[in-house]
Amino acid sequence: MDAASRNERYADLFAGHRRVLVGVLHLRPLPGAPRWGGSMQVVIDAAVADARAYAEGGVHALCLENFGDIPFTPGPVGPETVAAMAVVATAVREAVALPLGFNVLRNDAQAALALCAACGGCFVRVNVHVGAMLTDQGLIQGSAHETLRYRARVAPEVSIWADVLVKHAIPLGQWPLEMAAWDTWQRGLADALILSGVATGEPADPQHLKRLRTDCAGARILIGSGITPHNLGEYAAADGFLVGSYVKREGRVEQPVDVERVRALVRAFNQLPPLREFSHT
Repeated sequence: MDAASRNERYADLFAGHRRVLVGVLHLRPLPGAPRWGGSMQVVIDAAVADARAYAEGGVHALCLENFGDIPFTPGPVGPETVAAMAVVATAVREAVALPLGFNVLRNDAQAALALCAACGGCFVRVNVHVGAMLTDQGLIQGSAHETLRYRARVAPEVSIWADVLVKHAIPLGQWPLEMAAWDTWQRGLADALILSGVATGEPADPQHLKRLRTDCAGARILIGSGITPHNLGEYAAADGFLVGSYVKREGRVEQPVDVERVRALVRAFNQLPPLREFSHT
């Protein structure tokens, strides 16, 4: 399937808005995690409250991730993590009418796809889809070949959003940005590329977006960290944004989502020039 066909197949989330603004639901520690607090109801209530704040503020979709489960596993997570995320996702789906995606940290793409299949998700975020990265979990290698084949079996309509040189990591060896992005898109068959800063809450380099618009013309590109109402215009060529840190109370990632901060970001988002002004050919 060529890039144009893939974009058409997975365009539903983008079709109504062209650009998308995705709120990240940072879950509290889940069963099995070192900081697990012992109550799933507390986890559910916090996630539902954040989801409602995002929905009231005007985002277009949500991405649910096990953010509180540090230190993260480099490979497959335990079944208790998948079960807990499914329970939370079900509660979120009942509370708000927003499309939902999953990011199972640090890099369990198959668990994320399984959650989409069970909970009606429409996209997954994969931190290391191709290549190899040195991370705080050690060496993580991409498994695009396994992820694509698993998707075909359990969730064929789900789109794969893959990070390019993901945050909190460095590439193993010399791997230029453009080559990493091209391989992720054309050889790893990712449906969208994600650019981030070096860490959670850190902005991406706007010049990196400009470079990929030229070298990966036609790719869907999202910004995955560091977005605020003040810098959003620097990334106007992006197809979408995943937001989390800024919209939390006082901009602190461990705090609940602040609906007024979401509204401020949505206002800035709505003032961006039309995406057609930028190259997508």
